[in-house]
Formats: sequence, C-alpha cells, structure tokens
Amino acid sequence: MSTTTRFDDRVADYVLHRPSYPADAIDFVVSALALRPGDVIADVGAGTGISSALFLDRHIDVRAIEPNGPMRAAAESALGHRPGFSAHAGTAEATTLPDASVDAIVAAQAFHWFDPPRAREEALRILRPSAREANAALIWNARREHGTPFLEGYERLLLESAIDYAKVRHQSVATSDALERFFGARPTKWSTTNVQRFDWEGLRGRAASSSYIPATGHPTHDDFFRELRALFDRTAEDGLVAFAYDVDVYYARVR
Repeated sequence: MSTTTRFDDRVADYVLHRPSYPADAIDFVVSALALRPGDVIADVGAGTGISSALFLDRHIDVRAIEPNGPMRAAAESALGHRPGFSAHAGTAEATTLPDASVDAIVAAQAFHWFDPPRAREEALRILRPSAREANAALIWNARREHGTPFLEGYERLLLESAIDYAKVRHQSVATSDALERFFGARPTKWSTTNVQRFDWEGLRGRAASSSYIPATGHPTHDDFFRELRALFDRTAEDGLVAFAYDVDVYYARVR
C-alpha cells in the first residue's frame, strides 16, 4: 500500500478521533526550537492539520507539507483562513518549499513514513542558516501497550488481526538508527502524557482512522470490529475505554 494514499478513505475518522497534542508538549517544542512569533516552520506530514493548528495558536507561521490529497484538503478547509498558514503537496523528501525558507521543521506522528537520509538532505536545503541549538523536532502520541486490560487487549488484537501494524508502528523507528540518520546525531528525548476516552462509537472511529486497520470491504474488516466490540464490552468502565499515550519529542539540530 502506498504511503501517500493509505489514508485516502480514513480522513473523516482521522479528523474526528485522532488525538491532539497536550499544551506542554507544543510549548516545549516552541522553547526547544527557540521559536518566536512570526517564525516559519515546515510541518512535514501535516495530515489534517492537527499539529499545524497548535503552532498557529502560538503565532508561528506554518507551511504544512502533506502528500495525501484528501488529508491536505481537510487541513486547508480547517486552517486555510488563518494568517500564516499554507498547505503544500509535498513529501519529507521533496517538500516543494524554496531554499532556506523555514526556521525549523516539525513532524508530528509522521516521521516513520520518511526516508531518513533523503529527508535530512531536504531539511538542510529548506532550513535557514541560524545559530539555533535545535532546529527540528519529531513528535509522537505513543499509545501505551500495557497497563490496563483494554490497552493490552487492543495491542493483542492489532498484532493478531491488523494488516501491517508491526511494520509501520512508530516504535520500530524510534528504536532504530533512523533518528540519527535524519538528524546526523542522536537527538534528545523529552516526554509527557496524554489520554483519550471513548465510548463505543468513538473507539470504532479511532480504530478506523489507523491505516493498518482493515477497511470496509476488506475480508477481515467485520471480524476485526466484532473482536473490537467484544473487547470494549469486556473492559469498558462506565461506558468508556481509555487510550493512554506517552507523548515523545525527539529534537536536535539537523546537521
């Protein structure tokens, strides 16, 4: 499945059910990258604009780079009216941005799709020369796999029934040398926490927003969601289940 089209039929669920990022995480990135109002960032793999909106709220201009047409259209619909925002049909390896046109680069929930050496070359091309100690940050809402019967059951269900979950999950990137191949050195890690609570319809939509979940029409779609409903019924408390996240930020100077 192409990395640039695999979310085509998941945009509505993505907009409604994907987690945002906690204020302390975004404030930390702004501080770590020494961003000031009016600075310009490339939000690479911006998707539907979840992270872009948070930087705009802090008066940072955003060039949202997103190869998937429906997701980019959702970002433009939500944010196109806001000063300082523009969306671009590009990739981490070919952003379409001019040389030396951004002060920093962020990627939220996206780096695991990048080709790290080529993305590094592109980052060096579009970054402005500066004395910043760090000029790039990678952000993930890392769903916890353990700690509650629901979290552990959901992880088992993904490993058993999702399409290519083990291949595309971001944890395999964060524990490899991909980060060093992008930054040119080992980045620094900072973490906080996040949580989402769902009723059944919310959980269904949250699952459906993930590209490795069998889509409508896939031979295992009905079986997957039948098992998910059974897991919800076994583990919900007061009609809700919770996704707990470690919000991980990796930051450094691209060199």
